[in-house]
Amino acid sequence: MDRATELRLAAASGLMALAGRAEGPPLAPPAGVVGALAALTEDIGRWSAALGTRLDVAWEEIVTGRAVVLGLHRRGRISAGGTCRLLRASDGWAAVNLARPDDEDAVGAVVGGDVGGDPWAALDRFAAANPAVSFVERVRLLGVPAAVLPAPDPPAPPGMPPRPGWSAHRRWEPVGGRRLEDLRVVDLSSMWAGPLVAKLLADAGAEVAKVESTTRPDGARGEPAFYRLLHPEGQPEVQVDLGTTDGRARLRTLLDGADLVIESSRPRALMQLGAGPDDLAPRAGRIWIAITGYGRADPGCDWVAFGDDAAVAGGLVAREIDGSPVFCGDALGDPVTGLCAAAAALEALAGGGGVLVDVSMAGCCTALVAPDGGDPMPPPRAQAAPGGGWQVRIGPETVPVLDPCTTPPS
Repeated sequence: MDRATELRLAAASGLMALAGRAEGPPLAPPAGVVGALAALTEDIGRWSAALGTRLDVAWEEIVTGRAVVLGLHRRGRISAGGTCRLLRASDGWAAVNLARPDDEDAVGAVVGGDVGGDPWAALDRFAAANPAVSFVERVRLLGVPAAVLPAPDPPAPPGMPPRPGWSAHRRWEPVGGRRLEDLRVVDLSSMWAGPLVAKLLADAGAEVAKVESTTRPDGARGEPAFYRLLHPEGQPEVQVDLGTTDGRARLRTLLDGADLVIESSRPRALMQLGAGPDDLAPRAGRIWIAITGYGRADPGCDWVAFGDDAAVAGGLVAREIDGSPVFCGDALGDPVTGLCAAAAALEALAGGGGVLVDVSMAGCCTALVAPDGGDPMPPPRAQAAPGGGWQVRIGPETVPVLDPCTTPPS
């Protein structure tokens, strides 16, 4: 997809309106992102059609969906949801996400002193005095989501294959001839990326059951309108007390009977429950979708990630005229990862399954961004439109920039 087409779609989709400062113009996403999103949805349609039910997915509605239902807007170096910020380190940029109460409580330990009532001001000062890598390493030691914004990649050699954000590993025997309507799915994931995979599979006819802990329910339940976007009324839901022997046994029984498992835990979490992929009886054709921030291998297997900081880790940011970064979209790492994982799940199913699919949120974001040099056009800046709102000039055309929270994409 050429850059001009990408820019038209970015403006029309609402993605462009979610990048930039609140008081400034919308900014374009990095080169390659829109084309990669379109290619992902094409892959989902192709693989699902091969399995009996074609699933036509509108990436525009998915990447802007949470912003629409929650009324979120671009905020520059503060994420649309408000919990993540881009901070300038002594040699670059880093993102920190205080998404949970414990994250904010950990700031004093990160900076080594009293935060003075404003954790962000304390983090800002500490980041400025340290290199980005060492700053992020210290933040991660406290279990707080953080990421270094990487330098742009050099131009890719001609013919270089795409960089996937996932890898499939043979664990069980494959089984051919299955269709989506015959698929039994257990969804152990929470928030956005994993539940998006489950919803797409359910839309294509799979039988999906959401399984969650009685003591740690899905955090998305705190935003009911967003939760219902991913979990329609009537979806089977199972609550399990993982603190009891009976509860853990019930969880293993549910997993043993599943054709496809979706989970977003750090590997050791399910291992401690005796419910990891290696703890179950062998099942021919089983597919295990494991979504983590940075993959299941060391050193990143225990690093926590959410959508905004994962996007930064993959270089998925917009750039101001001076090259400085701002957030691109709302928690974009989540819907990007969900689309990647859905495509990977369908491809694995078409191939007979029997695999564990290791999905990295940061890796999925990295895979979407074209290497530096792929964009011959300077990053366009929108201008105020005569009748209000914003517009962007693309060659001889002037294209309106859709605000998805004002007019949701059709």
